[in-house]
Amino acid sequence: MHKHLTKFASAIAVAASLAAGSSVHAQEEPIKIGAIYIFSGVAATYGEFAQRGADLAVEEINASGGVLGRPLEITYEDSQIKAQTAIQAMRKLVYQEEVDVLMGLDSSGVATGVVPIVPEVQTPFIITHAATPDVTGKLCNEWTYRVSVNINQNVKGAATMAAETDAQTWTTVGPDYAFGRQSWDFFQQYLGELNPDAEFSDSPSFPAFGTEDFTPFINAVIDAQPDGVFVSLWGGDLVNFIRQASDLGFFEQDFEVIMSLGAATEVLSALGDQMPEGVTVGTRYWYAGPDNPTNDAFVKAYRERHGTPPSYNAQNAYAAVYAYKNAIETAGEVDKAAIRDALSGMTFQAPIGEVTFREGDHQAVVGPAYGVTRDDPDSEIAMLEPLRLLAGEDVTPAVEDTGCNLAQ
Repeated sequence: MHKHLTKFASAIAVAASLAAGSSVHAQEEPIKIGAIYIFSGVAATYGEFAQRGADLAVEEINASGGVLGRPLEITYEDSQIKAQTAIQAMRKLVYQEEVDVLMGLDSSGVATGVVPIVPEVQTPFIITHAATPDVTGKLCNEWTYRVSVNINQNVKGAATMAAETDAQTWTTVGPDYAFGRQSWDFFQQYLGELNPDAEFSDSPSFPAFGTEDFTPFINAVIDAQPDGVFVSLWGGDLVNFIRQASDLGFFEQDFEVIMSLGAATEVLSALGDQMPEGVTVGTRYWYAGPDNPTNDAFVKAYRERHGTPPSYNAQNAYAAVYAYKNAIETAGEVDKAAIRDALSGMTFQAPIGEVTFREGDHQAVVGPAYGVTRDDPDSEIAMLEPLRLLAGEDVTPAVEDTGCNLAQ
């Protein structure tokens, strides 16, 4: 359904191009975007939501005349949560589909495999989901950008929330790969800076990605009785964890619970009224948070098409398409190197707010949202109240601390 799916220009635009002769036809050839997301397996919902956001942006831009008078066209490939599969998809998009730009990647593990290969294909690549700091850190390169909140930014928000509680002893439950382990490392670093008295478990829980039975991990935390639990599970794993934890009385214990991605609308939609109230949860974009006309229009258009509020993955993909539009218009051409250079240091308006790609590491300066779950009979998902929108400037490490400095 998703693989090789392409959005083409309208029939009117094509007919006009054919009628006007070869020179005009060349001018109106589509600008091609290649997108790589998860479209199969336990995390396929994330690819679906990203596609919704990207398609919406493409439709809006084409309806307004395209970019430099040319329509956008987007082709999707399934990463299957495998780095080698994603690399093959990237090469296919560049060399066979001849795309002008690339976007996507959901898994941190996949991203660390793909990003070192991006300079080989010499095509601008905006990451819209994968959060490992390495892709705008020690693995950074001039062709790779990230428009979304990374682990540092998201976990600094979690640590900020944790520091405002009375909890002193903390443990974690997170996926057993780079994302979960890096999340725990940064949580300890940031909370340790904010609360020097904080103590951290030397036996954290890291269930394998795709675990079906979380009972041993849940019981281990309950038996340990920490003051606080930091949970970095995501997607289907987090949904299963919450359901099983509720059955085992996890949320009735006397400890703080902070879930760094518990407010992802994919998770909240899947859980419905099974989402416990009073839990601190985070997300990389909360649709009801940003107060700006771009977000208002995005949420309205998304709801009209899909009947649900947009997720952070939808917003990130939507923002990436508009980032490319802005970069192409700034460069005045579709040359790949010109687009790459135009993105560096560029500021543009996205639903989440004003976004800037730093010159030094190509990381967007953006912040997460955190809040406390509350049931709302007028909403299809749990709401966050109170809601905290953390500023990108407050949660983004300095370039010199990332292991990357492209501005030198």
